[in-house]
Amino acid sequence: MTKNYSFKISVIIVNYNVEFFLEQCLNSVQKALEKVNGQVFIVDNNSIDGSVEIVQRKFPQYNLIANKDNKGFSKANNQGILLSDAEYVLLLNPDTVVEEDTFLKVIEFMDNHPEAGGLGVRMLDGKGKFLPESKRGLPTPKVAFYKIFGLSKLFPKSKKFGQYHAGHLSEFETNEIDILSGAFMLMRSEALDKVGLLDEAFFMYGEDIDLSYRIQKGGYKNYYFPETRIIHYKGESTKKSSVNYVFVFYRAMIIFAEKHFSQKNAKLFSFLINAAIYFRAFLAISTRFIKGAILPIADFIILVIGLFALTNQWKISNIDFPENLLEIAIPSYTITWMLSILFNGGYDFPLKFLKFLKGALIGTLIILVFYALLPKEWQFSRLYILSGAVWVFLYFTLSRIFLHFSIGKKFNLIQKKNKKFAIVGHKEEFDRVSEILKQTNEKIDIIEHVSLDDTKEIGAVGTLNQLDQITYIHEINEIIFCAKDTTAQSIIHWMSIIESTNIDFKIAQPDSLSLIGSNSIETAGDLYVLNLNSITKTQNIRSKRTFDFLTALILTIGLPIFIFAYKKKKQFVRNIFKVLIGKISIVGYLSSKNNSSIQLPRIKGGILNPTDSLSFIDESLTDKLNLIYARDYSIQKDLGILLKAWRKLDR
Repeated sequence: MTKNYSFKISVIIVNYNVEFFLEQCLNSVQKALEKVNGQVFIVDNNSIDGSVEIVQRKFPQYNLIANKDNKGFSKANNQGILLSDAEYVLLLNPDTVVEEDTFLKVIEFMDNHPEAGGLGVRMLDGKGKFLPESKRGLPTPKVAFYKIFGLSKLFPKSKKFGQYHAGHLSEFETNEIDILSGAFMLMRSEALDKVGLLDEAFFMYGEDIDLSYRIQKGGYKNYYFPETRIIHYKGESTKKSSVNYVFVFYRAMIIFAEKHFSQKNAKLFSFLINAAIYFRAFLAISTRFIKGAILPIADFIILVIGLFALTNQWKISNIDFPENLLEIAIPSYTITWMLSILFNGGYDFPLKFLKFLKGALIGTLIILVFYALLPKEWQFSRLYILSGAVWVFLYFTLSRIFLHFSIGKKFNLIQKKNKKFAIVGHKEEFDRVSEILKQTNEKIDIIEHVSLDDTKEIGAVGTLNQLDQITYIHEINEIIFCAKDTTAQSIIHWMSIIESTNIDFKIAQPDSLSLIGSNSIETAGDLYVLNLNSITKTQNIRSKRTFDFLTALILTIGLPIFIFAYKKKKQFVRNIFKVLIGKISIVGYLSSKNNSSIQLPRIKGGILNPTDSLSFIDESLTDKLNLIYARDYSIQKDLGILLKAWRKLDR
């Protein structure tokens, strides 16, 4: 007997700290549901950003399950599935955008293919490139071996070696496949009733493979359906290059093998996976260390060699330096200059010679101050220090020029040209988005308006059907689609046509201060938020942490004296310890009791907040003060708040 359902489709979205992507996803889901009868469940795994608030404020018609802890992907999806009352269940990632007719098309296919238990669609990344995980084969020991040791990457189209991503199947043709992607996984409720829900032994990763396989074992087929597309900003919830990802993902593969393969095959699979885990983890740790440490280590060695070489000039003049002093002084000077250059942005990108000069000068001043405090027998030559400073500046300048010509990429010394934007939308949205760009981008060459109608609006350079020509003629390097005026289908269409590594795509959500996009599957996506760039700049993040650490260190050293100034002594000590280990900050935002629409950049919670510099607190000013703090952040602001409110460090 066929069960009667209230809805045709249940869309289940598990969210964890991707509020802006979630909003964009739900906007696209809302449009897609206009053509079908469906329900939506958002299961939030205890996000600390504004995800829950965004759903409550902008999508009150949807079912929200706000978990008090992170239950993992499987358990959270099962929460939604158990409450659903639809013929089909769709597991959808929050970092996706669906076309307006996606749900209609996939439901029609499933209705016409009663043997289909599951379905996946053609997925594109944030640059419009096809994502191979849209279709996958079963990861048997052989397939896993080819994947782990890179053979699938070397021969992606091979039916033998490319099975993991089913590379022998065309990305443009509908085909039966083994494994669906958890980013978009449509399933027949009848099939789920028969084979069961997601296995909660999988916290994250592997659960889609396990369920896809069980759907097949239950007598159903899984299909890859390319007649509709979605954008999947792959990697927003997790850093896939991290060591933790390697362990979690491959451990999930072991659970799958032990569950479904014979004991012999499971052991072989387990051996291969364990070997891969430690091999990949070793590579990840080594690569990260080498990438982060090789340049500073090389700088230190070459600078020290150069400083020792400088002493020969004094030896020619029969001026002897005490050897034991040189062994201490030269490394100390080198470290001082390097730290000064580091904190002045000399290791930030893009590279700027002024940062090297500023760092060398400040480092020299610090060295000279300490030099003046040393006993006479330790003061061997101020001229040597000044000569050393010249050597440091020359070395950093010449070495970076060498890296520019030999490696390029991030060592490129040629400043990026001002950006050329094209905004696709009606005049009203064009003006709004232009203002966001002007507030968040210092380097803008042009902002061109591309109208949607066949007859271009006044001031527009052309219409949407001319977008590829406009991009080429005006040398556009960033295209922004206004979601209020442009369909997701049109956005995805143009992203796939204008496929270039030199062009970035963003989507501006209606009534939002954010523009969302992703330049590659390796990044967490780019996000422009009005007026809020200052506090998240690399140099300010580093300065804020340095201020926190030094303040906590001073307070720790002086604890026997400072502790008597506070009533809540235990809380004071606890707070200082948390700051010292980096768990909290000295200054953070003040929590707003208002249901604010302002989305602030994420920073650590603070003991103090911007209102502590005032003699009174006006609740209506909370959001404004937080925004100003984020927008105009400087280390002087933290110091000013600390000096005025240091007695509140025990709160």
